[in-house]
Amino acid sequence: MVRLFHWILFVSFCLAYFSEGEVFEKVQDRLDGELLQTMHVWAGYTIAGLLLFRLLWGFIGPQHARFSDFVFGPGATLAYARDVLTLRARRYLGHNPAGGAMIVLLLLGLASTILTGLALYAADKGLGPLAGLLLESSDATIDTLKEAHEAATNFTLLLVAGHLLGVAWESLLHRENLVRAMITGRKRRQTSAGGD
Repeated sequence: MVRLFHWILFVSFCLAYFSEGEVFEKVQDRLDGELLQTMHVWAGYTIAGLLLFRLLWGFIGPQHARFSDFVFGPGATLAYARDVLTLRARRYLGHNPAGGAMIVLLLLGLASTILTGLALYAADKGLGPLAGLLLESSDATIDTLKEAHEAATNFTLLLVAGHLLGVAWESLLHRENLVRAMITGRKRRQTSAGGD
């Protein structure tokens, strides 16, 4: 389930970003703006649903999907990061402390992107679940929400880059293809001394 969540989230985030991102304005100018807006909104709703699912799954899912399995305190996370930088980090069968921290940050980044997007959609278009609260918003409020939504999106993109860097680093450090593990759901059990 978590792997399916991961890849649907990836596709949805890309769809949302590419349908509204300023980087792609020239392509967007050639396409129907209403279609792009609809794609963006539904990709956002999909991400919102996925976040709610992941929150629930973090409490009732299998062992390595549960927050209790991979959310560590700041001390353990910083110690693990230090060990990674000195190439002495132990291997985890589930998520390591840095990976757990990244998951929490990504969930928070995505949640802030969704909330600001819902608020912007309500204020600017008068649509969505928050429309009743923000229907007659001023231009200044709409501009502020646009900036907040872009900042949340850019923060999330920064986290995604950090996540990919971490996956690559851990794959090299432990001589293990973590991308393949995310696709197949299988990770070798054999560990080095001091590991799981």
